[in-house]
Amino acid sequence: MQDLDVNDITDAVIAQMATTPDPRLRQIMEAAVRHLHAFAREVELTPDEWLKGIAFLTAVGQMCSPVRQEFILLSDVLGLSRLVNVMHDSTGREAAGTETSLLGPFFREQAPEIALGESIARVSSGPEIVLYGQVKDAAGKGVGGAWVDVWQTDADGLYDLQAHSPDVMDMRARLRCDAEGRFQFRTLKPLGYSIPMDGPVGELVRRQARHGFRPAHIHILVAAPGYRELVTALYFGDDAHVDSDTVFGVSKSLVVTAQDNLPDAPVPGMPSVRYDFTLSRETEGGGGRVGSDPSKLVPASG
Repeated sequence: MQDLDVNDITDAVIAQMATTPDPRLRQIMEAAVRHLHAFAREVELTPDEWLKGIAFLTAVGQMCSPVRQEFILLSDVLGLSRLVNVMHDSTGREAAGTETSLLGPFFREQAPEIALGESIARVSSGPEIVLYGQVKDAAGKGVGGAWVDVWQTDADGLYDLQAHSPDVMDMRARLRCDAEGRFQFRTLKPLGYSIPMDGPVGELVRRQARHGFRPAHIHILVAAPGYRELVTALYFGDDAHVDSDTVFGVSKSLVVTAQDNLPDAPVPGMPSVRYDFTLSRETEGGGGRVGSDPSKLVPASG
């Protein structure tokens, strides 16, 4: 038995966790305890503030469902998702590889497959654009047969999970590149949008006097055997919030503009975006998806 003071408690907790068999779990939990205790000491956390924090995290968990992931949203607005993404990116992306971005909380597995040149808009309507380009390796050679997943908001700034019942998939698709790695699809010009503000994370953002908006973007996931899965997004440079994304996802190399009359545009007369994606060779280190299909974290049966 020992009398524990403000500083001794941290060492006591870490000592008791020293028996953790999994070395990585032991490392993570020891660091988490050190930083959490240091945080509490630095701000002189009071019992009332501690309870408010517990209530906030409880509300975040209660908001999660098979179609909504409030904890990923919290990680996003705190910049933690971007930090994890950047750290992972630095471990395996080759110099020529396309920069990554956040998968986010609206990705869904098993999007409907479409043929090259078809539209990803199954329900929504609005002004169309075409996105096309080529998937390449670091040497510039096309990666034939690469799979491209794409998802975005509709022309009103809503994802299908927000605008429709969960059984409706809209503004998302999966397509396979040709033998040279080329791809093309039609879509609607996305609209920038506010993150969901009707939950505890939205209330936190309001109390911080932040605007809560994401610039217009199209999510892209590219995969091919032997290459590291690429999770990224293309951001439209004419959006008012491209320099102040509330989840910090924008990189300069991922900013695009829809242009008229591009010389190699596959659909003459339609505003077009050309973007070539470069894959890095496969490396160890686990998956790079900073985000998830909400149903994978909170199953419908749960």
